[in-house]
Amino acid sequence: MTKLLCPVPWIRPLTAAGLVMLGWGASLRGEPESPAAVATAAPPTAAAAEPVQTATKNPGAQIPHEIQSLFNLGATYVDRKEYPAAEVVYQQILRHAEAREKDQQNALLELGRVYRLEGATTRAVACYEKFLKSFPDDPAVSEVYLDLGRALRTLGTFRLALASFYSVINSTMKVPVDGFDKYRTVAKTAQFEIAETHFQEGDFEEASKYFSRLELLDLAPADRARAQFKAAYSLVLAKEQARAVEALRSFLQQNPDDENVPEARYLLSVALQRLGHDQEAFDIAIALLKSEKTRQSADPRQWAYWQRRTGNQIANGFYEQGNFWSALVIYEAVAQLSGQEPTWQLPALYQSGLCYERLRQYDRAREDYKKVVTACAALLAKDKTATGVDDVARMSSWRLQQLDWMEKLDVQTSLLFHSIPSTVHDPSESTAKPSQVVR
Repeated sequence: MTKLLCPVPWIRPLTAAGLVMLGWGASLRGEPESPAAVATAAPPTAAAAEPVQTATKNPGAQIPHEIQSLFNLGATYVDRKEYPAAEVVYQQILRHAEAREKDQQNALLELGRVYRLEGATTRAVACYEKFLKSFPDDPAVSEVYLDLGRALRTLGTFRLALASFYSVINSTMKVPVDGFDKYRTVAKTAQFEIAETHFQEGDFEEASKYFSRLELLDLAPADRARAQFKAAYSLVLAKEQARAVEALRSFLQQNPDDENVPEARYLLSVALQRLGHDQEAFDIAIALLKSEKTRQSADPRQWAYWQRRTGNQIANGFYEQGNFWSALVIYEAVAQLSGQEPTWQLPALYQSGLCYERLRQYDRAREDYKKVVTACAALLAKDKTATGVDDVARMSSWRLQQLDWMEKLDVQTSLLFHSIPSTVHDPSESTAKPSQVVR
């Protein structure tokens, strides 16, 4: 199973709904980048083009028709995911003699966005740094610092990312009164990104502190709930299990319909088991496995995933402790829940067979192992590339052979002990012998 400390795929900027309510554009939200994209990011062999120094600084001038056409063409290439072609277009705008200063700014930011989408995060950083150097007084500076911090964090340079996010907060201190509301929103986002950076860096204690502070801010309900969840999650990873249990229970009570509820229940059951509260952990796992959440959950598949993962995690803990009955109950519930997904059902059946075997109920164990072997054979007949299934089938076949051997051994052992005369004397005979000796 995936470990608890695995990267959490749901980490992202403030929710889209919250950002729309706050009036932000897509450029502020940024696009999440996958670790694979970062790993294959192109080296900075080609720096961002220098803005043309002769560009007009009249922001009210009408955009030239040719420049507008280039922007439209670049957007089309981005929509088609033809990023190298889009890069060429935006480079042309930066070098165009008729490009206004505003055109150069937009082209530089769009070029940075293209690089991030392409996975060339280092080049995106170069674009954002070029913008900050060339246009230090532009109103978009704080938003650029946000995108720069996110790009630096993707590269794993957490200290530089934190510095960039703190620059966002510093830049909002010099804004005019009429733009204060917008920049206050940007500052809140920067505080969230600071907490997120500590989280991704592995400094979970610090991350929990920052996420807890976010709960006190005037955030949209969904964003406040997510900050509360991340604060509790950070405590779990920081191994502060008692505090995590309290925080998770508070989150579940205050946000019963939040999208993170199934994962919060998983974390709560894990924290309780680590504290030795096995019965509470068992009750939460069983309740989660039996619950039907399609009415409240926007993503039933996500809910089902956390049901199965919670059951498997808690059952594994009981099995390792030697509490085979509790483990068996949960494994069977997971197998029943995962009827349409063999990658979850078959391992659960195999584990239930192991539990029956440890409980010396060999017939029930053999029944589960045979189900696994039969199901695996049928699945492989349909799909030769089914991953992991052949391993479960092979282990089940081996356990069946072991069961046959163990039963034969039990029979032979039983026959052996029955063939040996008993050396245990009846008490009545013991009392009779001394009298016979005396006589």
